[in-house]
Amino acid sequence: MKPQIINRINKYHFEWKHILVLFTVLILFQVIISIIHNASLKDLINQTQDWYKKDSAEKLANLTTTSLELLLQIGASDKLSTDKERDDLIQSFNIIMNQQRLQQNVKDICILVPYKDDVFAIDNGKTLYAYMYEDLRTLPEPDMEHLRAQELYRSIAKQIYQMEQIYTISEGNQIFHVYVPIVPFGEYAGALYMEIAPDLSFLTDQIKTRYAESMIIFSGLILFGLLAMFFISAYTVKERNEAQQLLFREREKNLKEQFNHQKETQFTKRIYHTHHKAEKVMGFITQDIERLSEENIEETRDRVTKYASFISQVIYDMKWYDPPLQTIYNPIFNTNINDVITFITEHIFLRVVEHSERFKINLDLDSTLPHIHINEYVTWEIIEPLIQNSIDHAEAGLVTIQVQTRYDAESGRITIVIEDDGKGIADELLQKNENGIKKIFLENISTKSEMNNSGYGCYLSYEISKRCGWNIDVENKVKGCKFELNFNR
Repeated sequence: MKPQIINRINKYHFEWKHILVLFTVLILFQVIISIIHNASLKDLINQTQDWYKKDSAEKLANLTTTSLELLLQIGASDKLSTDKERDDLIQSFNIIMNQQRLQQNVKDICILVPYKDDVFAIDNGKTLYAYMYEDLRTLPEPDMEHLRAQELYRSIAKQIYQMEQIYTISEGNQIFHVYVPIVPFGEYAGALYMEIAPDLSFLTDQIKTRYAESMIIFSGLILFGLLAMFFISAYTVKERNEAQQLLFREREKNLKEQFNHQKETQFTKRIYHTHHKAEKVMGFITQDIERLSEENIEETRDRVTKYASFISQVIYDMKWYDPPLQTIYNPIFNTNINDVITFITEHIFLRVVEHSERFKINLDLDSTLPHIHINEYVTWEIIEPLIQNSIDHAEAGLVTIQVQTRYDAESGRITIVIEDDGKGIADELLQKNENGIKKIFLENISTKSEMNNSGYGCYLSYEISKRCGWNIDVENKVKGCKFELNFNR
């Protein structure tokens, strides 16, 4: 065995000059590779920083604008009647804007609006409230000058108004002027301006330092590792490993593409599901407008406003796969669940002409039920599919649907029950999976004969309930089924 190994090594005819040449070549190649890698890393870091800085700046500005728009809409819908409510809303505006100023990267923030054939800068809640809700001929001057913001806005105001998209102007690689259109009531009202200068120099220096250290160690290991591999004659094994690695990467790439495609397909189907809801509500809006008269103008206005706000919520859900938590749960929301259930019943389900022949809805609502801090239209999205489920899966003939609300003042527990006397739910849909979730609450699960774009009503109710911190369950009765929602105030 030993002579065979010696003979195999002797085939290479190695001498000291060969080792010296090998060392020289490897060191030279390693130096070249290090230079190339350093240049590539620097370019990659610069490109990544440019993209990340702009993306993070736009996300920060967009989130701030969304919060302001929600406050503006709530302020308009609540019809502020007292000075305290007005001061609270102004304070909310100030908090949102001041919180951004506290960040190290934010250099300036204001709201730019058209005013007296020019551009006016608003940087405090009092002025914003006066502009949006009060008809003042003269607005107070802003707390500080925003000349640069106004100058840039004049040059791009037309583009922002026409496209209603985020517009970013960069100065070098350090400063970003971000303009986000504000559309609080469905009409363009101005733009939120933020001057942001992200500083990632500390992170960049750390990456370069760690990379240099790793490169030195890596170079030494590569040098001695290559010599060892040469003596062991492991070229065949190396080629096999490279081939396997390429195969694994190709499989990983295909799996990622397949997963992303599946995810996009499911999300598209959800959008299609909510799109049908919006279509139905748009039909109601059209009917109300056609029947508009002097006698019913106030009633119609309130109803159409709620319809439009629900459609706005549906469209907002289409923008976000996972919407921000503050758009669902927020102390500024003040929702009466009884009013939501009553509105859905009277102005959604009972507006259908043939409802009297198919179903009947009885309401048993607890008048002591307190208001909750959940978005009104989010609760709409939870309750409406559950009532619709009782209608869709009822047997031929009249089905009676009972909707109850109960409040336990001692424990602060709120309960919503939706039950019917229909055919109930198939037993296999009440079975739990390995995660303890009943099959009826899973995605793309339906008892309808037409499965295309169905199976999302109960799933969406379940997912939205989780985000709100609500518990939802379903069970069959002797006749029909019962959905139960319960949560603490």
